[in-house]
Amino acid sequence: MGAEETGLFGPDSVTWRVHSDPVLFLGGLRALFLQALHPLAMAGVAQHSKFESDPWGRLLRTAEYVGTVTYGSLSQAKQAGAVVRRAHRGLTGVEPETGQPYRVTDPELLLWVHNCEVDSFLDTARRSGMRLTPAQADAYLAEQVRAARLIGVPEAMVPDSADALADYFARLRPVVRSTAAARRTARFLLFPPMPTPVRLLTPARPAWAALAALSYSLLPDWARRAYGLTGLPGTELTATALARSLRLVLLALPGSLRQGPHYRAAQARIASVCDRPA
Repeated sequence: MGAEETGLFGPDSVTWRVHSDPVLFLGGLRALFLQALHPLAMAGVAQHSKFESDPWGRLLRTAEYVGTVTYGSLSQAKQAGAVVRRAHRGLTGVEPETGQPYRVTDPELLLWVHNCEVDSFLDTARRSGMRLTPAQADAYLAEQVRAARLIGVPEAMVPDSADALADYFARLRPVVRSTAAARRTARFLLFPPMPTPVRLLTPARPAWAALAALSYSLLPDWARRAYGLTGLPGTELTATALARSLRLVLLALPGSLRQGPHYRAAQARIASVCDRPA
C-alpha cells in the first residue's frame, strides 16, 4: 500500500488513534479557547475570518480541514493545506489594543495555532482516559510536524515531543493576554447563536454550554488565569472526571455513530486497495 492511500499518517499512527476518539470535539473547543489568547493570532481571526458572521460555518470548515488532513489521501491532505495557505496569503492587519502589526502568514502565529490544537487534542485524550505512554505522546507530536508543514510552518520550529511543547508554552506565556476579541470569542464558544426553534424547543443550548464549559475547564491553569476565570478549587480534577465519564458514555455507542465520515472514508479507501488483486 502506497503513501497516497494511507495519507499523511496512516492507520497505524498515533494520530489516527487520538483523532478518532469520541471526545476529540472537546479538544477542538479547548484549542479555540487557547488560540484566542494570543493577541495577534486572535486579531487575524477577528479581522480576516467569518467567525463572527458565520460562526457555525467556520467551525464546520475547521472540522472538515482536520478530518481531511488526518484521514484523507496524501493528495487530499496536501490540497487542503494549499487551500489554507492561499487563503492566508497577503493578509495583514494591526492588533487594535497595542497597535502591533501582523501578517497572517507569520510562521510564529501559525505555530501558535498548531501547538494549541495538538496540545488540546493530546491533553484532552489523555485526561479523558485514553492510555498513551510518554513515548506514544511524543510520537503523536512528531507525526503532527507533518501537519504543521502543510500550513507553512518550518519543520525546525515545531515541537516534536511533550517536553518541547511544554517549553514552547512556557516561553509564550508573557505573550498570552485576554483581549476584547478573545473575550468575545470565549462568550461565543460558551453561548453561540442558535435558531429560535432550536434554542426554545430542544436542549441544545444547555447541552452545548455544558460541553463548552467542560472544554474551558480542561485548559491549563495559566490559560484560565489569563481569562480571569480560574474556577473553584478542584476544577482540574472535576473536569478530568467529567471528561472520563463522557468518554465512557460515547464509547458505548455503536461505531457507526462514533466514527466520523472522514474516518469511514479512509477505512473504505484502504480496504479497497488491500482487496485489489496482486
